[in-house]
Amino acid sequence: MQHCKRIFLTFLLVITAFSTFSQIAKSPFSSLGLGDIYGKSLTQNQGMGGLGISNPNPWYINNQNPALLIANYVTTFQAGMILENRTVNDGTSSIKNTNGNLNFLAMAFPIKPGKWTTSIGLMPYSTVNYKLNAIQSVSGSANSTVLSQEEGSGGLNQFYWSNGVKVHKNIAVGVTANYLFGSIITQNTNLLRQVDNRPIIYFPSIYERNFMKGVSFSTGLYLHKDSLFKKNYRVNAGFVYDFNSNLNNLRTLRIEQRSVRGSIVDSTTLVNNEPGSVTLPQSYGVGISFGRVNKWTAGADITLTDYQQFRGFVGNAPSTTTSLHSAVGFEILPDPTGVGNYLKRMTYRTGLSYDRYPYLTAGNEVKDFGVNFGVSLPVGRLSTIDMSLKLGKRGNLSDNSIEEDYFKFYFGMTFNDQWFIKRKFD
Repeated sequence: MQHCKRIFLTFLLVITAFSTFSQIAKSPFSSLGLGDIYGKSLTQNQGMGGLGISNPNPWYINNQNPALLIANYVTTFQAGMILENRTVNDGTSSIKNTNGNLNFLAMAFPIKPGKWTTSIGLMPYSTVNYKLNAIQSVSGSANSTVLSQEEGSGGLNQFYWSNGVKVHKNIAVGVTANYLFGSIITQNTNLLRQVDNRPIIYFPSIYERNFMKGVSFSTGLYLHKDSLFKKNYRVNAGFVYDFNSNLNNLRTLRIEQRSVRGSIVDSTTLVNNEPGSVTLPQSYGVGISFGRVNKWTAGADITLTDYQQFRGFVGNAPSTTTSLHSAVGFEILPDPTGVGNYLKRMTYRTGLSYDRYPYLTAGNEVKDFGVNFGVSLPVGRLSTIDMSLKLGKRGNLSDNSIEEDYFKFYFGMTFNDQWFIKRKFD
């Protein structure tokens, strides 16, 4: 009961903190497609470069491969947040911005320990947060320019339900159902600027909102072999497949006249909740890991997403067809029973990640490379405070005319407890 109260209190604190944060830090790359895709990695996975398709852990939820849920013998609750700092550089100037957001809320509990475990959770799917400016001259006027500005905000959230079932002593399968929902809003304005600085009272703006909702499904397979080389050593393999899915979309478009303070003076709705659809592509992932149970694990993942199937608000596909995410990582727990040495009971993680995005910037592919570190601090008997840090770079000036240096700090809390225990004595 005491653990239940702590979980509930933590849940309230996380929600309260979430209400004080907005979206992630601004990024011009989030203007493409559905924005920046979060992925399914939780805090402990982020410490290993996002690794998670094949490496189970009985003390943490793994929602990258639902088949790995069979490793969770106790009820587990996890909550996490993310803090980002980005520096965007176009070769002549740079902009820094920092922001934070709720990262995930997840819970897993065994229906039949070791045989069937279920999990539910809420986390972002994608986020849009950018502001682009361009200054153009006015034809026939040497003293005037037009500031064209495009802003984007919003994104998709996902509520998921996963189940993992053991079908053989060395084989498990899993399935996840996701309900995705959210809005992406873009605002385009043109502001006339004159050299004589005459005041501008009103300016035109185009507002567009796309509200999406729908269901998607993914499956997973987990294989392992114990004592392959020595006792307590295990080799793991994992496979995941995300089906392509269609989201219902309602599009609203209107022309607005705004004051310099941003308030709407007049507006005309051109399109009001026009129905359409957005197609999310299928993806394939495979992972392999090796380690000693409750001691250390090393592994590698690779995921490919077929963006040739992607269709956006106006039926467009990205400039390239396939995105790639790869990661290698390592974690070690020196001594899980070391009562006299707290540092030996901490879990240490590190990893590398490499991403190739499904779009072109300045005619070239956009690539992302990151270095990750993480640690879990034991609290009480079974719970931990989890932290991970990622240092990375997306794009580069020579190929993409713009680059983004960033760091991401992940903070999470993990609570483990035994629920639904049958009484032996009345």
